[in-house]
Amino acid sequence: MRIAAGCLLALLALPATASAAVVEPYAVVVLQGLDKITARISTFTARIGEMVRFGTLEITARACYKSPPVEPPESAAFLEIEAVDPGRPAERVFSGWMFASSPSISALEHPVYDVWVLDCEEPLPPEARAPGGSATPPGEAPADGGEAVPLPPDVFLLPNSRNANE
Repeated sequence: MRIAAGCLLALLALPATASAAVVEPYAVVVLQGLDKITARISTFTARIGEMVRFGTLEITARACYKSPPVEPPESAAFLEIEAVDPGRPAERVFSGWMFASSPSISALEHPVYDVWVLDCEEPLPPEARAPGGSATPPGEAPADGGEAVPLPPDVFLLPNSRNANE
């Protein structure tokens, strides 16, 4: 009885701090795309800051984050997608975070193509990371003139890694 009471007091004496999961930035986003006309699915990669084409879409990945192996699996990427149709000016059709585990939360709405995130690859080395863990410093525009990239979403602060009192 005394041992149980002592253990309980020791647990209560521990500071109640949230152990937020540390997410790592990655250099490559693995994407999958569906051409709704031909029903053909393609898997392709996009390096952070470089544009890749899928059909008439131009996709630029701005950031990719992945949860650590001890947390439930999640990958999220910040993508900018433009539709470049012949005879028309380029039109931004998507700009935001896409999540591998829930593609419908933030989906591309396009009549011909679907694109979703599968994974992140190639962790960025510490010397390539900007302050805040992003490939581009938070609030600053990338070197190629794109929009500023926000920090990763709170989806990485999962319920099992939060303080129970929050």
